[in-house]
Amino acid sequence: MNPVLPVAALGALETEVMEAIWRRGAELRVRDVHARLEARLAYTTVMTTMDRLYKKGLLERRKAGRAFLYSARVTRRQLAFHAGAGFIRDLIESEGEPALSFLVDAVTDRDRELLDRLERLVREKKRQAKGR
Repeated sequence: MNPVLPVAALGALETEVMEAIWRRGAELRVRDVHARLEARLAYTTVMTTMDRLYKKGLLERRKAGRAFLYSARVTRRQLAFHAGAGFIRDLIESEGEPALSFLVDAVTDRDRELLDRLERLVREKKRQAKGR
């Protein structure tokens, strides 16, 4: 199953669960995550959240006896990159040229060399598009 990464940011509880799993860096049962969240939530709430994250493709799971063991399918960086890319794509689709102009301004303000790399990327994409 390929991850179906959400474009929007995760909810607060989903983020807490993912953070607990990323910090551990190993498989965890629902009860392990529940304990890491200091049992301040109902066990079933944590179980439902982890199942939802599994269905979104963010967690892997495997059966171990009567329980599931969960692990992260994506890193923090992958999730952040995908969410950011989706945000930028949506912004450009809805706002068009003003969004592109803002992006170029942001890149220019940050780093002139980055602007040069952006220009090279645009040229390369145009070459690729011609070759299709």
